Amino acid sequence: MRDIRLLLAILAPLAGAGLVMATGKRPNVRESCSFLAAATLFGIVASMVPDVLHGANPHWVVFHLLPGAEGRSGLQVALRADALSMVFAVSASFLWVVTVFYSAGYMRGLHEREQTRFNTCFALALFGAIGCAFSDNLLTLYLFYEIVSICTYPLVAHHQDQESYEGGRKYLTYLTGTAKGLVLPAMVLIYVLTGTLDFAANTHTGIFPEGVDRWVVTALYACCILGFAKNAVMPFHNWLPTAMVAPTPVSALLHAVAVVKVGVFSTVRVMLCIFGTDLMGACNLGLPTAYFVSFTILVASVIALSKDNLKARLAYSTVSQLSYIILGVALLSDAGIQGGLIHIANHAFSKITLFFCAGAIYVATHKKNISEMSGLGRAMPFTFGAFALASLSMIGAPPVAGFVTKWYLLNGAVDAHAIGIMVVLLASTLLNAAYFAPVVYQGFFGKPPAADSQHQFSEAHPALVVPLVVTALISVAIGLYPGFFMSLVQRLFS
Repeated sequence: MRDIRLLLAILAPLAGAGLVMATGKRPNVRESCSFLAAATLFGIVASMVPDVLHGANPHWVVFHLLPGAEGRSGLQVALRADALSMVFAVSASFLWVVTVFYSAGYMRGLHEREQTRFNTCFALALFGAIGCAFSDNLLTLYLFYEIVSICTYPLVAHHQDQESYEGGRKYLTYLTGTAKGLVLPAMVLIYVLTGTLDFAANTHTGIFPEGVDRWVVTALYACCILGFAKNAVMPFHNWLPTAMVAPTPVSALLHAVAVVKVGVFSTVRVMLCIFGTDLMGACNLGLPTAYFVSFTILVASVIALSKDNLKARLAYSTVSQLSYIILGVALLSDAGIQGGLIHIANHAFSKITLFFCAGAIYVATHKKNISEMSGLGRAMPFTFGAFALASLSMIGAPPVAGFVTKWYLLNGAVDAHAIGIMVVLLASTLLNAAYFAPVVYQGFFGKPPAADSQHQFSEAHPALVVPLVVTALISVAIGLYPGFFMSLVQRLFS
């Protein structure tokens, strides 16, 4: 059904960016405009959830580019909401509301420069992310994917020093270079072969006609997996740790809300709705993809173990965790796909909590390295308690959200008779515990450094602490009651 709410959903953050620019000289009004845009977006997205759960797929054509052949829609920029869209859109829109409060406390607490530009680009990044979530075809997805890359560059280079410019240059080179060099030519060839770029409504069939050459399909598939480099699959992952030069709210945006989620969302959307599970199975693309991303899961976890800087450790944790989503879909079993897709939401709430905690620690103590954080948990119990809960989710321990992910992924591996993937999941769980547990242990039970004896540290400002407590508690809630997101994911199979 045609539904203008889809258009309003992408216009809300765009209008928010304009209001932020217009009110930049009045900080309180500027932040109020950001909150208004975020709350409006979340309200619009939430209003579509009942329709999607009841089987409707709201649709809106923004404009046509080229007419199609008989029975084809041609090239058009169009929006559609389905169950997969809503998993991403609900998570991103809600977390933007929370991040508005956190960003205000963080940026003001450190007297950061160019806060108007920061909030404007933040809103534009959500404009691109929501556009990706509601894309009805590969062309629309590609356009919004590139918008996210361009609009987040000023955020990565926010500090405007040599390190941030170099990080921003690498960020933009990796993300736009792979998209233009791999995804764009693949998209052209897919259109030539199929006559359409519209996503298939059925995740089994895909859009390729019968008899298409399997080696051509394999080459196009590889271009899409590697070309959507925001998914941080090795070897195109290095942009993500480098982007940690940005302020912590940007890191939270990159790792939880928008950028990396756009990467994995785009990847699994193409896997399910362009290629389809039947064609992937026929071309033997499923398990090889699962083993390919398993390398990223394990190696990134090992690298995370070696990092003393907290944000760097969290960055490599993100590199590892994102590949769970692709791995689950690549198993081509119902349980595996459900486990992978629900991790889009589970990872978002847990990882943003971890970055919020890292930022709160820095604002309160100006400490970045884990080795300097001994004993801070006793001075900052809410921050380190939230970090502990989110860490349990990343490890996959009950009752937090990540346990649901691991449970379904393990069941999916069993259904696919992939013993090697089960070993990978168990090994990665141990590695997760190895790099998260020491942070929590040192915080609560470590002896403070002698240099801290003159300081009386305490929790950061409530504007920083309240958001991280909220997201941590939500991580627990969706671990105990995963029904909402699971109902959306399972809708794909009905």
